[in-house]
Amino acid sequence: MIASQFEYLKQHLKSQSGLVLSNEKQYLVESRLLPVARRHGFAGLSELVQAMQRPGATQIASDVVEAMTTNESFFFRDNTPFKHFRETMLPAMLKARADRRTIRIWCAAASTGQEPYSLAICLKEEAQKVGGFRVEILGTDLSNEVLDKARNGIYSQFEVQRGLPIQMLLKYFTQKGDLWQVNPEIRSMVQWRKLNLLENFSTLGTFDILFCRNVLIYFDQPTKVDVLQRMARQMPSDGYLVLGAAETVVGLTDAFRPVPDHRGLYQTATAGQSAAGQSPFRARVAG
Repeated sequence: MIASQFEYLKQHLKSQSGLVLSNEKQYLVESRLLPVARRHGFAGLSELVQAMQRPGATQIASDVVEAMTTNESFFFRDNTPFKHFRETMLPAMLKARADRRTIRIWCAAASTGQEPYSLAICLKEEAQKVGGFRVEILGTDLSNEVLDKARNGIYSQFEVQRGLPIQMLLKYFTQKGDLWQVNPEIRSMVQWRKLNLLENFSTLGTFDILFCRNVLIYFDQPTKVDVLQRMARQMPSDGYLVLGAAETVVGLTDAFRPVPDHRGLYQTATAGQSAAGQSPFRARVAG
């Protein structure tokens, strides 16, 4: 693959997904895109890039973006955000939403689904407190492949061993040969939708809690600012935003403020949309 082709790939990925690649990342591009090239019958990446530039190569271009933006995930990843969810966010929302008894949660860039399912399991574990509330969880990603896996909720032994306590595995999963599937009661608590964060997401409605972890690190600064500002407009004045451990809003936007002594946790600093915003989709009561 010549330099001009690599430059074309960088520009394509930036415009379609926000992913910013340095020249030092060419090895990563080759490792992820060679399987895509072979799947489409090309000898190498040069032929793949040439095909992408032809009219009507929508599927190839989409496959390239999916291959480069598919990130690993695992259950209760880093644990701290889920501790904050159980001990800080959920109690605050149960109190603040006592009148309308609805809480909406969005997991942006949800990948293969472990994060939304981890939140659903947390809600089941807190069923006595959450009873009577309708808790809606939406998981979004721009990759059809990972969304299909998330909807099915089927994971390998290796995947369920990463972060998932054995008692929760036995309680909320069913073994199917060498694989494990999330039980229907947990799967029904999460809805899935294909979504690119670079595009308009205002039609999703208002969210009380928004998980957007390990996404901003792939964006350049103007893209980070744009995404954060638009997310703030989707949240009420007491909404919570959860970012990855290596991410921050500091220096990017004043729309969120850090929650003291809670790493990676932020609250909206100014009023967003009405906290009583209507949900565009229906979900199962968590309790």
